[in-house]
Amino acid sequence: MGAFHEGHLELMRRARAECDHVVVSLFVNPTQFAPHEDLARYPRDFDRDRGLAEAVGVDELFAPDERTMYPRKTTVVTVSEVSDDFEGAVRPGHFAGVATVVLKLFNMVRPDLAYFGLKDLQQCAVIRRMVEDLNVPVRLSFVETHREENGLAMSSRNVYLSPEERMVAPTLYRSLAVCATAVAEARDASSVAEKLRECREGIETAGMAVQYLALVDPDTMREVSLPRSHSRLIVAAKLGSIRLIDNVAVAP
Repeated sequence: MGAFHEGHLELMRRARAECDHVVVSLFVNPTQFAPHEDLARYPRDFDRDRGLAEAVGVDELFAPDERTMYPRKTTVVTVSEVSDDFEGAVRPGHFAGVATVVLKLFNMVRPDLAYFGLKDLQQCAVIRRMVEDLNVPVRLSFVETHREENGLAMSSRNVYLSPEERMVAPTLYRSLAVCATAVAEARDASSVAEKLRECREGIETAGMAVQYLALVDPDTMREVSLPRSHSRLIVAAKLGSIRLIDNVAVAP
């Protein structure tokens, strides 16, 4: 959705290294914002984004306007189950907007391979399920989260953080990383639950309000009681008025 950062650029670089022709879509999608969310103030700088994309070797920047994308809003793609909990519960309707716009972009651009960042883990699960269920002829590549030097997951919304909040925000990843190690070493479900409780308390002591913290299967987005080979620890927390989300891998 623009406001490109190093995480976005890493996806473009990966595509450039692996593909003959690279297209980047740039569209601030209104249907994935709730009425109370930040659509109006979402960071936009088209010329900057175009320059960054060009500098890393993107062939085409596909930047349609809203009328082109939504001549009507009569069809909505809903991907159930994987979208029900976590972000889906906190932001009702968000994933219907995501799935609809991604399918439209797939149909308009016709990519062979599409790249997404794992910071938005549940979004990746929704897109994967949609592609499988609707037999969309595209291969998906999910790339690990790109982080700032202090560990904070890169996000376009990080520009909203005040200097004071920027000092606190990296605590989220540090707490998550410590918790992931502890959970990976846990021998039973009660130990996992205790480690999650301690992690939540640490994040909240730092000044953030935890909305959810869970160990999940990233394919189904269902909670698991013990770590599996590809399970991940996910978190969402509010720091002031800003929501931060993050996730890390946890293997037994």
